[in-house]
Amino acid sequence: MLTETALSTRNRIADIVVSILERRLGERPALAGDDLRKVGLSSLDMVNLMLAVEAEFDLKIPEADMTPQNFRSLSAIEALVAALRGGAADTAQSHSPNITASV
Repeated sequence: MLTETALSTRNRIADIVVSILERRLGERPALAGDDLRKVGLSSLDMVNLMLAVEAEFDLKIPEADMTPQNFRSLSAIEALVAALRGGAADTAQSHSPNITASV
């Protein structure tokens, strides 16, 4: 089961991704493990996503962690945020919610 903090982190990341998807694509579902590039995010969207995650969680993502792999999916972003905040992502028994952006 997800802890309250992990659930909050996941929901905040999902809100950021949904916002970008809405601006770019209209309605488009995305699961926690979906490859965000395949869902339709461009390179510029990925940069905006990185900046939004930094702002949302008051983090500075080190250059070494600014990789496509760390922003590949909601789950990957959640793990990165957890690592940068000094904790492990509580995803072992988590489910993958269907996140839908709609205009």
